[in-house]
Amino acid sequence: MLTIDHIRAIPLFSSLPENELERLAHTSADLHLNAGEFAVHEGGERALYAVLTGKMEVIKTFDGIERRLGWRLPGTIFGEVPLALSSPFPGAYRAAEPSRVMRIDAQHYYTLAAASPEVALKMGALARERIGGLQGLSAEPPKARVTMIGHRWDIACTALRQFLARNQISFDWMTPDAPELRARWPGTCPPDSDCPVLRLVDGTVLCRPDTRELAQRLGLQTQPRHREYDTMILGGGPAGLAAAVYGASEGLRTIVIEREAPGGQAGTSSRIENYLGFPNGVSGDELASRALQQAKRLGAEILVTRSVTRIDVERRTVHLDADDVIRARTIILATGVTWRRLAIEGFDRFIGKGIFYGASRSEADAMHGLDIHLIGGGNSAGQAALYFANHARNVTLVLRGDAIEKSMSRYLVEQLRAKTNIAVRLRSEVVGAYGDTHLTAIDIRDGSTADVTRHACGGLFVFIGADAETAWLPTEIARDARGYVLTGDDVVKAGRWTRTRDPYLLESSVPGVFACGDVRLSPVKRVASAVGEGSMAIAFAHRFLELEGRAPIA
Repeated sequence: MLTIDHIRAIPLFSSLPENELERLAHTSADLHLNAGEFAVHEGGERALYAVLTGKMEVIKTFDGIERRLGWRLPGTIFGEVPLALSSPFPGAYRAAEPSRVMRIDAQHYYTLAAASPEVALKMGALARERIGGLQGLSAEPPKARVTMIGHRWDIACTALRQFLARNQISFDWMTPDAPELRARWPGTCPPDSDCPVLRLVDGTVLCRPDTRELAQRLGLQTQPRHREYDTMILGGGPAGLAAAVYGASEGLRTIVIEREAPGGQAGTSSRIENYLGFPNGVSGDELASRALQQAKRLGAEILVTRSVTRIDVERRTVHLDADDVIRARTIILATGVTWRRLAIEGFDRFIGKGIFYGASRSEADAMHGLDIHLIGGGNSAGQAALYFANHARNVTLVLRGDAIEKSMSRYLVEQLRAKTNIAVRLRSEVVGAYGDTHLTAIDIRDGSTADVTRHACGGLFVFIGADAETAWLPTEIARDARGYVLTGDDVVKAGRWTRTRDPYLLESSVPGVFACGDVRLSPVKRVASAVGEGSMAIAFAHRFLELEGRAPIA
């Protein structure tokens, strides 16, 4: 336990009167850390820490890469910046060797500062010094991890840009005719036939790489570390990431298989305004990034660019592309849904060349100054319209219905009406697409008059609903006519449950296989409900393992 002598050895507290030292000894936490353990994570609650023994390293993540900013040795403190700014910790503090640290929570610190103003003065001076250091870091120009040369309407270039953006990898993209190309690309510029060409920060040059090769070069995990897991989560959207966080935190050996990038459809949302705990809203990729960091920190493995080819429910094995086979004691289906396609002549040749299903924030730069259109009247379309309105010249929402209020949340409708460059065309539909190398115009038919008019269009984004792509699942896993996975009572009603016990709420027709999020048959399709179901699925997986007499592997 802490003593007065321990605290007096800290220079900041050396001149405190006996009664204040005594109070700190009785109210401060005494942290004993092994090498690699954190005293506080980046974003942690504000508090004042003092190093008693050992050595703490100061780390901060920049663009997904951990960077060491300095050290804290015995006698030094940390936490003065969060206390001065009333903000979370801007960096993390991790023990580089076995260490002992005292922690004074914010309220007790303010009590101490009121009783001993000299402590507050010293803290203020130290905070100003270190804030200056942080400002210096923020003034450093960020260095992109990838520099890319590619044609604007090349599908391969578009796919790589989306992959990098969704995996939180910073990149610079230039077209082959960009005037700054020679200044920003060292050496001989590649020929057009090699594009897209990527140069990594270590100097490696990749010509037309596939996403898995690029992921491996960038240090993203693409191979499982083990051959057996307590729970395997298929899909890295909000439901899958929530399951990963709770699975890892509950001591289960947990792995997530994601074929594209963490975040799912929610990860492409420019702004989610009604998610609990984010009063100013949060972008889908920011929410996914935070959840991904949390899952990894707790020990979950996240595989990207990997697809499941089949599931053997009898042997509890999951077969991945490239012939990897993993055994899973429990499986959680969180594969979400995919955007529904439009059957309009000429659309297919413009996919990735001006026509997109869904929307990614990475497309905003390509739409700068253009007239763009969005098909759909749901929340996803509304959020995308608001985001693109900050880049495009004009944004037009096209929908068949006669009132946008019927399909979109009120807060989004009000924000759309406040934007002067957003228009809504009701009782209308897109019936044609035109252009040479890329989309330049579309035809819109007015449902009231049947008149067809042509409009300049630099980008068309489609949000007409989504379907569950579950045809690849084994027949043992029951689904409805539209492919949504049946769980709980729906399995019993369909006559697909054979056990004497009742199925758990999220359990499929195969015991130990669960479904959560949009892929599950349910009338509610929200980010919040997906997160809730992901956490519930882990609770049911635990119960199943206990019922089977299986202790966690991890």
